[in-house]
Amino acid sequence: MFTGIIESIALLKAIQNEGSNRHFWFSSVLTPELKVDQSVSHNGVCLTVVEIQGDQYRVTAIEETLIKSCLGNLQVKDKVNLERCMLNNGRFDGHIVQGHVDQTGVVESIENKDGSWLYHIQYDPSLGNVTVEKGSIAVNGVSLTCFNSRDNGFTVAIIPYTHEHTNFHQLKTGSVVNLEFDIVGKYIQRMMRMNKS
Repeated sequence: MFTGIIESIALLKAIQNEGSNRHFWFSSVLTPELKVDQSVSHNGVCLTVVEIQGDQYRVTAIEETLIKSCLGNLQVKDKVNLERCMLNNGRFDGHIVQGHVDQTGVVESIENKDGSWLYHIQYDPSLGNVTVEKGSIAVNGVSLTCFNSRDNGFTVAIIPYTHEHTNFHQLKTGSVVNLEFDIVGKYIQRMMRMNKS
């Protein structure tokens, strides 16, 4: 489980394909603190560290993960947001983020608000996911608050700290991002569907 509070950014150093799987080698300041079998969120996708060599570590994404997330679009030198799994003795600063991406979205537009940025994000509503005004959303693993919530999109505001310390600074119009919708909202939506049938 994660909170959506990003610890660091990792740089993608190499990609290796093996059958339908894809191995990613990342370099990060967190590498010395990682261990094999540890779960780490990469742009909001929970992946297991399978190998460590010097300042680099390897994770593997299966075909299902590559299809449902934007990890399949990654190229060498891209940056990803990193968060290690939540400790049970600390403050819960974000919201419950499982690391299970629901679908991808697309950055529709970005507004520079002279000190902060508004990212307008669209997604396919046919998959049944919804946002609510002032509700939580994880975008590339970052815990954010939605506003201008609509049937096929929402807006998030990014402060300078988040812009600098996550990969939001490399996003542009048309960028594909990973979306994990709020787990509480997903359970409520499921119960309402069951009550209708």
